[in-house]
Amino acid sequence: MAGTRRLGVAVDFSPCSIKALKWTLDNIAREGDHIILVIIRPEQYEHGEMQLWAVTGSPLTPLAEFSDPTLFKKYGLESNSEVINIATSAANQKKVVVLVKIYWGDAREKLCEAIEHIPLDSLIMGNRGLGTIKRVIMGSVSNYIVNNASCPVTVVKSSD
Repeated sequence: MAGTRRLGVAVDFSPCSIKALKWTLDNIAREGDHIILVIIRPEQYEHGEMQLWAVTGSPLTPLAEFSDPTLFKKYGLESNSEVINIATSAANQKKVVVLVKIYWGDAREKLCEAIEHIPLDSLIMGNRGLGTIKRVIMGSVSNYIVNNASCPVTVVKSSD
């Protein structure tokens, strides 16, 4: 992958993460880039292959394989045709390689780990637009990543 950029997009299938994916594909993706959809699952699985991936995350999976509903079920994900369609269309039109990497655990920790492990040249993520009180109680994942990531981070703000 020498010479190609590895652009991570944090995807949790929420409207703000879908907006970040679209923004990435419309504004910065260029032919030959590797777009890595980084998915963080909050729960830790106790069985099978998932235990092996607790630290390093799942293997990098090509989008075509990830589109298989069986794989969604295996990883405990709900099928999301919108994300798959957006990424497939971009792969075909922009001639980018789309891969998927799944981590389990705290989004703050795991996104920072993804930057190092993959490694990523840049990370793009949405923000949920939490109000002041919720942000104080729950903390802001995007704020944490911006302040702790070892690569450039772009936060695509939600218009809501």
